[in-house]
Amino acid sequence: MANHQPKVSIITINFNSTDVTAALLRSLEKITYPSIEVIVVDNSTKDFGYQLPIDFPWITYLEPGENLGFAGGNNKGLRIATGEYYLLLNNDTEVDAGFLEPLIERFQTNANIGVVCPKILYFDEPDVIQFAGYTPINPISGRGFGIGYLEKDTGQHDKAMPTSRAHGAAMIFSKAAFEKVGLMAELFFLYYEEMDYCERFKRAGYTIWYEPSSKVWHKESMSTGKGSTLKTYYYSRNRLLYLRRNTFGYQKILMYIYYTAIALPKNLLGYLVKRDWPHLKAFWQGFIWNFSNSSKDEYDLKT
Repeated sequence: MANHQPKVSIITINFNSTDVTAALLRSLEKITYPSIEVIVVDNSTKDFGYQLPIDFPWITYLEPGENLGFAGGNNKGLRIATGEYYLLLNNDTEVDAGFLEPLIERFQTNANIGVVCPKILYFDEPDVIQFAGYTPINPISGRGFGIGYLEKDTGQHDKAMPTSRAHGAAMIFSKAAFEKVGLMAELFFLYYEEMDYCERFKRAGYTIWYEPSSKVWHKESMSTGKGSTLKTYYYSRNRLLYLRRNTFGYQKILMYIYYTAIALPKNLLGYLVKRDWPHLKAFWQGFIWNFSNSSKDEYDLKT
């Protein structure tokens, strides 16, 4: 039986939200899967999680001394992970006691599966779906849609299936796939990095799967705030950065035309109408970053 329950390294990032991270760790204490290690990377700048390894002595606690962002923090954990599978799990999630077994079993059905994602529901509305798979991203508009998003979960999305990408709140991949794909691209810092990562898994020949027998509940945007200018800046910046890195040929030309002629004016006008100057500024700065950093679409990790 041991070979069917390989060790899973669970990596989560604490960022000024120690109580939230502690709630996740308490939920992980209740899981039924027997072979795990939990790595907490503390990116905090204010509310440091020094109490976490005292209250949860079974975790591995890393304090880099700076905010490395989502990709950088996960990379720090990935570098020391010792499992056969690596699960990136947001600290603002709580898990079903039996959530790991179906994820590992899904990998064992097909050697070409590189990434698996559970069904993700909203913590405040535990029967409402956030993620049940994704439609493909349009390479020109950059738009893709969540399957089951905001639907009441009545079992209508309970069939496992390939999906275009995983959800960054909870995604697991094999060590074998990781060794081919490498670390996450740290130039994203926050948002879209998991989408870019999924494209790299697919280019390496792997498929990505949605596994509804596994459930995770997501509190969403606990660290950045649901309406923060930080979130607006990185969404604006990284949506275009993602497209620059993952759109090719004539589609890249069409993407730039669409983005500058439609997407950019539409978003700016929306903020103007609402007289929301802080978010307008954040959106514009995120967009402009791509032109002042026009060479930064290479597949290096830190630039």
